[in-house]
Amino acid sequence: MAEIVAHHGLFKNTNLHVDDTGGTGRPVVLIHGWPLSGEAFKNQVPALQSAGYRVITYDRRGFGRSDKPMTGYTYDTLTEDLQALLEELDLRDVTLVGFSMGGGEVARYFSKYSHERIRSVVFASAVPPFMMQGEDNPDGPLTKDAAAGMTKDLSKDEESFYDGFTTDFFSANGELKVTEGQRQEALELCRQADKKAALACIEAFGTTDFRDDLLKVTVPALVLHGDADATVPFEGSGQRTHAALLGSDLHVIAGGPHGCNVSHPDEWNQALITFLAK
Repeated sequence: MAEIVAHHGLFKNTNLHVDDTGGTGRPVVLIHGWPLSGEAFKNQVPALQSAGYRVITYDRRGFGRSDKPMTGYTYDTLTEDLQALLEELDLRDVTLVGFSMGGGEVARYFSKYSHERIRSVVFASAVPPFMMQGEDNPDGPLTKDAAAGMTKDLSKDEESFYDGFTTDFFSANGELKVTEGQRQEALELCRQADKKAALACIEAFGTTDFRDDLLKVTVPALVLHGDADATVPFEGSGQRTHAALLGSDLHVIAGGPHGCNVSHPDEWNQALITFLAK
């Protein structure tokens, strides 16, 4: 466990909470979804470590155990935070695994930085290429009304919103695919999120266009997604990302909800480890 300084601000530093298994294995950086934290990968870290990898998770600014500044919730700044982590730990030959919102940092990384540190990438239940539906993005899976509803409901009652959100997060075709205990664990992580950060990140993952960023991804890539994802539907996100990344691998988890790393951990972990071994 450690903290790194992700950004030197005008008034204070922004510190990110980092968990690092250490060791000499090839590094795998797991980037969590909204509005959770690095602890959301509790089912992944031991499996990856047992397979010989050095596993790093961190809490995005505004979430989990990281600092919660007033600003910095655009993907440009969030990706600067990721780069600060890679530099501070001097990570090389890295695989970046972006889950849900975390897929945005992975995509934006290739527009902002050289990929010399990066070996490969994984887009897991991820938001690219572009969530917001519009005239120039008719296949976007998020409507403006739905995004506005999320913002309104979260602003009005965090507890009620997160209760419904975690249910949908782990449900496939209306059926909860994890235990109630597992859902409650996710709900506890949601409660650690700063409200202003959570609201700003709805704007970020909903309206950021990653289509040009994906064109810059030149390393091997895996798209890993559940086919029953009701939060970030496969057809509007993972399927389009796979098509944009020529030569990318694709693993679709049958009956998998958005949180398929929890509902189907063995299949999820094996798909990732198989990709890492290439």
